[in-house]
Amino acid sequence: MLVILADQLTRIMESVFEAYLGPDSVLASAVGQAVGSGEPEDIPKRNTDVWVLGRRYNAIQELEVIRRDIQSRLWCTYRHGFMPLGEVQLTTDRGWGCMLRCGQMVLAQALIDLHLGRDWFWTPECQDATYLKIVNRFEDVRKSYYSIHQIALMGESQNKAVGEWLGPNTVAQILKKLVLFDDWCSLVVHVAMDSTVVLDDVYSLCLEGDAWKPLLLIIPLRLGISDINPIYIPALKRCLELDSSCGMIGGRPNQALYFLGYVEDEVLYLDPHTTQRTGVVGQKTSSGEQEHDETYHQKHAARLSFSAMDPSLAVCFLCKTSDSFQQLLEKLRQEVLGMCSPALFEISQTRAVDWDTAEDIEWPTMPDIDWPAGTSDSDSFAIVEESVRDGDAAGTSSSGSKPSERAVV
Repeated sequence: MLVILADQLTRIMESVFEAYLGPDSVLASAVGQAVGSGEPEDIPKRNTDVWVLGRRYNAIQELEVIRRDIQSRLWCTYRHGFMPLGEVQLTTDRGWGCMLRCGQMVLAQALIDLHLGRDWFWTPECQDATYLKIVNRFEDVRKSYYSIHQIALMGESQNKAVGEWLGPNTVAQILKKLVLFDDWCSLVVHVAMDSTVVLDDVYSLCLEGDAWKPLLLIIPLRLGISDINPIYIPALKRCLELDSSCGMIGGRPNQALYFLGYVEDEVLYLDPHTTQRTGVVGQKTSSGEQEHDETYHQKHAARLSFSAMDPSLAVCFLCKTSDSFQQLLEKLRQEVLGMCSPALFEISQTRAVDWDTAEDIEWPTMPDIDWPAGTSDSDSFAIVEESVRDGDAAGTSSSGSKPSERAVV
């Protein structure tokens, strides 16, 4: 009887919570354009090209294939009900975690492409062991390498308080450090500072003798002051056409989005601004795990005019081999960097003298997560240090406060 009453109370509280959250933007933006029509206007019904992560499709003839491709990407959104996070004990990232979720999406795409291939498509019945390893890494539980907890707490090393909104560059730097703790991912992340890809830095990171470590290259850019400069739009389109594209993390003002393609003068994106319950996919052996897996997939992308994008963004590429990196460099030099002046970014063999770079930051080891006593989530990995700060609640955090650190056994 007590168990039944507890379940009923939980359902009631969740209903109240959802009512409090109210509607979010992703379904309205992707589907709401065609209310009453029964058909979402995610892709225009015209005989035109649609680009998705380096693949070209026809909007009319290949509509379902486009949607299958989009649905096969991991869709990371706000969650609620996860273990309390940080000193302020946050249990949801609604209102502050959208850029963190976009970082999750670009990293997930790199892992899917690297370990499953660009031709792999997800289905609700999928129980592929490699896919499950990937999606498990983004669950908001202690054992997950790229949970909201790990990303937010690693952000404290950049003086970004838990609950504080992050930009594309900061998220990229955090991902660069987190992949070092995940041997299975077989991936390294290079963040090109000052809009310059320094080849010596890339080779020192990726080459071990003759062996090449697969590279996720992230290039943070600032393409205007308050609005994106239109001269850069053709080059951004060409980046999304390259077969090594992992999309872009950016957004529109005050709203982070994951851009994964374009059609005509509109960029296609997945929107993290839907709040869903926290849960686990596990091995998809129960109906609950199967249902939770479906919350990581969105069939319909949304569209935004390139001119409405925020000028702060990062373009991302996956280079699985040394040859693919060389091919990317050739295409960037011949097909992208000459499309506008000044160029979208630069490629240099060596780093400029006295260049202040994130390589010089003294990073902490993997931060400890402040889990409540009695949690049953005991499947952990190397956690040796915790960050503690004085700050405000989510949405009102003090960006100037520096975290203090204490070692734990």
